[in-house]
Amino acid sequence: MGDRFFTNELIDYSQDAEVLIDTEWWHDQILKNVKTITDALQSRVSADGGLYIGSAGIAYMLYYVSLYKPFDEQKANFTQLAESILIKDAAYIEKQYSKTPYSVSFLVGPTGLYALGALLGKLTQKQEMVQENVQKFRDVAIEINKPNVAEQGFDELFAGRSGFLCGALAMEKRIGTKVLDENVINDICKAMMASGVDYSKTHNSKSPLMYAYYNSEYLGAAHGLSSILQMFLSFPFFLKSNPQNEQLVRSAVDWLLGTQQPDGNFVSTTNDLISCCADNERVHWCHGAPGVVYLLAKAYLTWQDKRYLQACIRCGDLTWSKGLLKKGSGLCHGVAGSGYVFLLLYRLTNDKKHLHRALQFANFILSEEFQKGAEAQDYPFSLYEGLAGAVCFMLDCLQPERAEFPFFNIF
Repeated sequence: MGDRFFTNELIDYSQDAEVLIDTEWWHDQILKNVKTITDALQSRVSADGGLYIGSAGIAYMLYYVSLYKPFDEQKANFTQLAESILIKDAAYIEKQYSKTPYSVSFLVGPTGLYALGALLGKLTQKQEMVQENVQKFRDVAIEINKPNVAEQGFDELFAGRSGFLCGALAMEKRIGTKVLDENVINDICKAMMASGVDYSKTHNSKSPLMYAYYNSEYLGAAHGLSSILQMFLSFPFFLKSNPQNEQLVRSAVDWLLGTQQPDGNFVSTTNDLISCCADNERVHWCHGAPGVVYLLAKAYLTWQDKRYLQACIRCGDLTWSKGLLKKGSGLCHGVAGSGYVFLLLYRLTNDKKHLHRALQFANFILSEEFQKGAEAQDYPFSLYEGLAGAVCFMLDCLQPERAEFPFFNIF
């Protein structure tokens, strides 16, 4: 076993084999894990941490399983519980963040709860709830482009502009309503572009766009370059509005592609490009190939350049080898985050090998080896670090044609 991951002794896919899914068995496992999570709500989960590690992330999981038709019998109970969590969490988070720059943050702040409120309102056919939360979300856009709105790093995913755009994308897809005007999105993207160009020039970066979060030039999805570039690609009208925009973004994507390591991974920061150490390699969604793969997949869908697809496949093979992470079952740096790579590749290629691999990882989360060998987590039931994220992943293994990493859909 590696220090960070279990040795993968799972059976890989055999060419042309059928991928069989025992749907009823998986339904039982998913509902059992949902009960485990909701039973822990009163004593072991708090509102602090927003969608990322707070109870709001569990509310999102309840929303997500409520969308699944075979769980219609449980839908009323799940959505009712999700709404009660949301009401309590929104009051807490808004108070905590109201006096800070991070009042605009998505994954760890109140903006994520507005998005969740709109999604729940749509699902439960409460139009007032949808409108109220959409308006609150829109109001954040006024704040998000103010000069010096936050410290360096305000373009990143967890607390910055790219996270806000992630939320807008998720809302528009799920509620079927235009959340942000194109002019507003253009202004946000222009601010992100100017920030990246300015930082790159003043720090002599080899990429034409570069960003820092607390003085580290991260490259991965959590705080880094890849998710920021992914957001640019998610709004093609911005790229088309000025040819230089697309040229800058593509040059930055190609620079990042050029840093892919021999094993298929991407290092965490630009400093690691100088002193990369295999013992310190991270194969996580937050830092490494399992997060950068979403940018590469979006680049392939945008430009149809097979170099990006080939790089995605390399990310997948690395994740199969080193993705059974000991840090738990969650999305950020756990087995579910690794497993979503295969569901992404299945949607991208329709190759059954990737669906087989996803199911193997889902099964591993339930295995005795994992239960005994995984590290204890601070937030074991949360969406991004715990079991709630694993439940979303297991559910998506049953609907692979529509699977999506929470708030990170590229299709």
